[in-house]
Amino acid sequence: MKRPTLCTFFLLTAAAGMMAVDAARAAPVVVTFESGTGGWVATNSGTSLDTGGNPGLCLRTIFNDFGITWLNNSNSDFVGAWTQTPQVSFSIDTRTRYVSFFGMPVVRDLVLELRDYTNPPAGYPWVSVWYDLGDLFASPTEWKTFSVNIADTSAANLPAGWGGYGAEDPVTFEPILPPGRTFASVLAGVDEIALTTLKPGFFYGFTDFDVAIDNVTINRIPEPASLLLALSGALVVRRRG
Repeated sequence: MKRPTLCTFFLLTAAAGMMAVDAARAAPVVVTFESGTGGWVATNSGTSLDTGGNPGLCLRTIFNDFGITWLNNSNSDFVGAWTQTPQVSFSIDTRTRYVSFFGMPVVRDLVLELRDYTNPPAGYPWVSVWYDLGDLFASPTEWKTFSVNIADTSAANLPAGWGGYGAEDPVTFEPILPPGRTFASVLAGVDEIALTTLKPGFFYGFTDFDVAIDNVTINRIPEPASLLLALSGALVVRRRG
């Protein structure tokens, strides 16, 4: 078998380097709250790091209000351009000790909202796209995982299950994306990520909450270009063998 040419050697070396970079970028980032909040803060008082996480520590909110919200606008792993990779996945663990309205157990949605504060329309604080992860309801000892995967961050139209905020449908009065904004354009400039029970377009009364979050995870999944390059390099070597 002939030795690989110098060109093939550099091709394989570059492929190996790109694969290493892609592998690093594809590694999920997980905030476990063991060494701090990772940039996650709550808009409600009554929030603190607490034992009894999944496992270890968690971020727990005990509060009476219309809703509860956790935000992150400082951790570059969670904010910035979500369009840098073709896919992004997000997940979070929650434990709900209680959600009650005047003493009666109720269910509240947990919404993932990606906010862009750049030039919002008049009367709106931001433009966003949001996804209803699922229901929060009392289950004091159970941790539940919510997740969503964005299969195409370059999509102009809202994927199934996603909503927009920044304008109002004149017929249904539901929140929608304003003219000129797309799913991808919001993802390209995420200034803040929010986890909230305040679903856009809905109104709530004062509600008692005791909810904890843990293992907040984002995974930016790169395209497999480096893998294809590596395979092409291997084929060059094989042909010349």
